[in-house]
Order: sequence, then C-alpha cells, then structure tokens
Amino acid sequence: MTVDRDKALSAAPSVQQIGWTARDVLLYHLSLGAGSDAHHDPELHLTFERRLTVLPTFAMVAGGGISSGTPPEPSLDLPGIDIDLRQILHAGQELEIHRPLPAAGTATLASRVAEVWDKGKAAVIVRESTASGPDGEPLWTSRMQIWARGAGGFGGDPGPQTHESTPDRRPDTVCDTPTGPQQALLYRLNGDLNPLHADPEFARAAGFHRPVLHGLASYGLVCKALVGELLDGDATRLKALSVRFAGPLFPGETVRTAVWRDGDRLRLHATCPERDGAPVLTHATARITP
Repeated sequence: MTVDRDKALSAAPSVQQIGWTARDVLLYHLSLGAGSDAHHDPELHLTFERRLTVLPTFAMVAGGGISSGTPPEPSLDLPGIDIDLRQILHAGQELEIHRPLPAAGTATLASRVAEVWDKGKAAVIVRESTASGPDGEPLWTSRMQIWARGAGGFGGDPGPQTHESTPDRRPDTVCDTPTGPQQALLYRLNGDLNPLHADPEFARAAGFHRPVLHGLASYGLVCKALVGELLDGDATRLKALSVRFAGPLFPGETVRTAVWRDGDRLRLHATCPERDGAPVLTHATARITP
C-alpha cells in the first residue's frame, strides 16, 4: 500500500453525472423507518410522492439506487493512492446542504482528494464531493473520511487532533430511534450491497456475530430524528451534519441521540442503549436554521 500525497492532492477532480427519481427518495426514507408507525403517523411528507420532501442525507446515496440498475463493485480509484480495500474503514462523514434537494433530478458530481493525513500505522484520506444541479449551482458538498490501515508512515502531516467534548449539563433533547431486524436489508437497496450487511457467514468472518447496519444508515437515522423531533418535520432547516463512526449498530437495536442546542448549532452524541450505551456516532455536530 502506497500513498503519494502530493499526487493525490494535485490530481484533477473526477466528474460523473448522477440522477435519481422520487422512487429512490421514497426507498431511502423507508429504509430509515419512515412510516413504520403508520397508524399513528404515516409521515406522508417522506412516504408519499405528493408534496414529497427529501431528507438531506439522501445526498449520500443519490445516483446509486434502484433507478441506476445494479450498483458497481466497491472501488477506491484515487490518484496517488494504492491501498487494499479490505484495510479501509469509513471513519467519518460531513455533509453541507447548499439548497433543498429536489425529489427527482440530475447533478454533476465532482470528487477529489482534499487531504491525506499520516497517522503512523494508518492514513486518513478525506474525499470531498460537490454535486451541482443542471443550472451549475451547488446542491451539496460531502467529505468522507477514510481510515486506511497500514497506509501511514509516509512522512506526512498527522492532521488536526480533535477530542470529543459534550457540554457539562444534561442534554436538551434525547431521541430514541428503533430499528427493525430487516433494516440493513432495506438500506442496502440504496446502492451499498456489501455482504457484511446481509450475510451472517460473511459478517462472522469479519469479526461480527451477525450482519451490521451500514454506518450511513445510522447517519441517516440521526438526521431523520433531528428533522422529525427538533425541526418540526422541515428537512430544509438542517444545513449540515458531521459525525465520526465510533461503533456498530445491529439491526433491531436502538440509536439514542443526545442533543445539546447552542443557537443554530447542535452538539450530538449517539449510543446504543441495548449495549450499555456503546458509542455509535461521536464528534457529531449539526447546523440548523431557526
């Protein structure tokens, strides 16, 4: 495994055209549990095509769902970076929404390596992607942090040292979001068909006692909880969401999100109550409009 930081940072962005339909959006919302309590609240703004609104985290799967056919095999084709896919972990995710996402549309997605940090035994690769609509104006910008084991030691900057801190007071809100036993099977239809999320034998070989939920599913579940419980169901009020993936969540478990408010900023910490508060998402913040 080799990392040429200068080559990675100086490479031209890769550009692709993506598209999605209302069916993709509906499936994404259903895979996050929308409408699961339909007799009490069918969440029609998320589950019915008329007046459909789009959760911001749909940006993470746009262009990869049922309207796109069979998703391609996972790859990490990055200039200057030659690493084993089996040695990488999705370490963190940031998303900034520039304007409300349409329920159906097309976009130009430009992706580049924004930073590479040398952590000694590992490297952290920050891959930044910006989607622009047909009018050329940006829709969203995402930054994925990839932890590449065995790729460090190339003599680079170790990057910023961050430590999670939550306010020294009780959270303003605690959101409990249950998941179902089929949650990962639904979520993978958004495009991530990794057998880790479906095949018990594969999961055991990877060190888990059963299939795990996608990290981006936990990310989406927290987004949905924030929109539903703090923002009066108005998805357009959530402008940014940043997290570190701290531990697995298994289908059927609950993600408990503690929220501390500070004006238009939220501090978040997500855990699994069924496993004594095991961390799921940490170093988490969100930005909202009042």
